[in-house]
Amino acid sequence: MTLPDNGLASPQGRLAENITHFARALRRAGLPVGPGRVTDAIRAVAAAGFTEREDFYWTLHAIFVSRPEQRVVFHQCFRLFWRDPQFLEHMMSFMLPQIKGTHEDRRAEVGEKRAAQALLGEARPEPPPLPEGMAEADPQIEMDATATQSAEERLKTLDFEQMSVEEMAEAKRMLARLALPVAPLPSRRLQASALGTRIDPRATIRAALRHGGEVMALHHRKPRIRWPNLVVICDISGSMSQYSRMVLHFLHSVANARGQGRHQGWAKVHGFTFGTRLTNITRHLATRDVDAALRAAGAEAQDWAGGTRIGASLAAFNRDWSRRVLGQGAVVLLITDGLDRDEGSVLAREMERLHLSCRRLIWLNPLLRWEGFVPKATGIRAMLPHVDSFRAGHSIASIEALAAVISDPGDTGEKTRLMRLMSSNKG
Repeated sequence: MTLPDNGLASPQGRLAENITHFARALRRAGLPVGPGRVTDAIRAVAAAGFTEREDFYWTLHAIFVSRPEQRVVFHQCFRLFWRDPQFLEHMMSFMLPQIKGTHEDRRAEVGEKRAAQALLGEARPEPPPLPEGMAEADPQIEMDATATQSAEERLKTLDFEQMSVEEMAEAKRMLARLALPVAPLPSRRLQASALGTRIDPRATIRAALRHGGEVMALHHRKPRIRWPNLVVICDISGSMSQYSRMVLHFLHSVANARGQGRHQGWAKVHGFTFGTRLTNITRHLATRDVDAALRAAGAEAQDWAGGTRIGASLAAFNRDWSRRVLGQGAVVLLITDGLDRDEGSVLAREMERLHLSCRRLIWLNPLLRWEGFVPKATGIRAMLPHVDSFRAGHSIASIEALAAVISDPGDTGEKTRLMRLMSSNKG
């Protein structure tokens, strides 16, 4: 596509005005765009020229995109705003209730729904007319049942990547209200207790000596309880970026929940992120403001939305952090899609070592949102045998399900079924 070359030079040109409207759409879609960037964008386009669509795209991209995770939303907004009629028609379809049988059911790609909402605003197009003769042949139209569900229940099952800006904000508020309770662990150490089942001979004799050697009462003991650590190792590569942000938002609420160590457990919450390298973000989770905490964590993790090296990252964790944070019966949450560039043998070895170092290893994989998921990827096949539980991690409902079973040693999630499937494929 060739753009006009006189938009800024001509007094009648409206390119500067269009760039301003485009910047407002980006701001509604969640990008931090202010008046300064709008001015810079107009000046940059005037200086760089805009005869080719690709040059125009990358000029605006350089001004408005400051973080890797903003690229997808910018790309979708650019496609929609700068006159892609077919894409516009598809975006408008997201704003309509679906009538089964009238058009192909296609879910929005990453960032598309936010782009559509930002550019279309509150406007809703009129529903398309039914095909001629349809009312006579089939007077009862089957409507999408999701339109009748409550907003909160629908949001719980919605994929994190399919959420609009408002839906993401509401989902974060719902995640902040969730708890991740864990049962305390009995230790071999004992403490005095009137309700204990074990007799404390030393305390009994000491008390008897104060009464001339006569035993007046038996003293008892019971095992002390201890709270385990929660260790979260989160994949922040390009395919996991949106899921990781929502999970880390939930992790922050768990780390700062009231009553830690007394009512809902977790002696300490440790957080690690990895893409091509491992980053410890535990100290940032202590910040009470969730936005400031995640902003600081994102600034420290320089490999956000990049490649993935799960094996090398787990090796770094096992070497540098395993003995420090996995004591006292720690529970490890591993959040990744398992799509790794490292060799399967390295990944399997490091997963086995991690599994042996903790009390429970739970793997959350957003790919389980797809029905009929099959572990075909080499990384997934190498990791699956070394986890205690394999569960989905793509929605609020999946996080709620995790909270219900995290203390259940018998829960395996989808691991048993998939291991059986892997065995049958080998045979």
